[in-house]
Amino acid sequence: MPSTSTPDRVRFASNGAFHRALKARVDRHFTSTGQRTRDLPRMYTKSAVIVAWFIASWTLLVFWSASLWTAIPLTLSLGLAVAGIGMGVMHDANHDATSRNRRVNRIFSWALDAMGASSHVWRTKHNRAHHTWTNIAGHDDDIDLGVLGRLAPDNERRPVHRFQHLYMWALYCFLLPKWVFWDDVISLRTGRLGRHKVAAPSRGQMAALLAGKLTFVAWSLVIPLLLHPPLLVLAGFALMCSTVGLVLATTFQLAHCVEEADFPMPVDGEGHMSTDWAEHQLATTVDFARNNRLLTWYMGGLNFQVVHHLFPRICHLHYPAISRILQETADEFDVQYRVHRSLGAAIASHYRILRRLGQPEAASACLPAGAATTAG
Repeated sequence: MPSTSTPDRVRFASNGAFHRALKARVDRHFTSTGQRTRDLPRMYTKSAVIVAWFIASWTLLVFWSASLWTAIPLTLSLGLAVAGIGMGVMHDANHDATSRNRRVNRIFSWALDAMGASSHVWRTKHNRAHHTWTNIAGHDDDIDLGVLGRLAPDNERRPVHRFQHLYMWALYCFLLPKWVFWDDVISLRTGRLGRHKVAAPSRGQMAALLAGKLTFVAWSLVIPLLLHPPLLVLAGFALMCSTVGLVLATTFQLAHCVEEADFPMPVDGEGHMSTDWAEHQLATTVDFARNNRLLTWYMGGLNFQVVHHLFPRICHLHYPAISRILQETADEFDVQYRVHRSLGAAIASHYRILRRLGQPEAASACLPAGAATTAG
């Protein structure tokens, strides 16, 4: 469980010269190029393509597929499309990065509800808790798996965690049903997410939430059950959910739960951190595969998580350009910008830290550490 010694309130230092310079240079980039930070035609086109991918995969699977040879690849395609909607459509919208119009963002963010998870709860869990207190045990809910795993040095270690580098990949496959049928329900019932309050949804938000979960159950289970044998539908549902969970969980873990990322804690009982918020983001977040255009497209720029954390309200299509500005500014101010060259390197680093954090302290100290890089 999270460290109980963490103060209830965390305070970052005032914005430093690095953060001020970076913001000014990014602003200057958009002024000089005349580009909009949001409402990009390419973003709307991309969203339409991903949603069309989902519709095509589901339609072919439910109404056309008649054998395992077609059902299995179509189910995998469906799972990848659902994950793609999460990364490439709803994520920007929930950060108000798709459009300047709040209503447009809410419409696009409902894509998450249609996939079964509450966008209302997500905005507290992700936008507030994770983005503000990244990798701070007791505040960032993303690194709190309780008895299931240890993702931060300040979390309690249990004997079963010795094997987490082996079993965690299987647990990731359960992310979607856990999220849909457990996490959202508990957060809404208790009104809390760890130490953080979850605002009670308005009538409209509750209606959207319930409509989303009903939509998810309808397209993923009810309609297929009307046309196919129950065992095949349940097997397909499990494969689809496993694909979604493995892709989404791994993608987010590669940015924060790797050897190169820090897990800083307050330096005193008043909750003061040793750096400002921007430098904290660079210390706790790692980019990967910056030159892989296909991966960047599919992941909705989440391989540029450092950029995303610093500029969450800018459309992810701008992340590669901002990354270059960030690299130059970090070099100038001697701030480390951590990057893995490839997807494989990031996965290997995540595996190693799972293994390290799962070992008893004496054994963990003997394990080799991964080397950080700032080269893209």
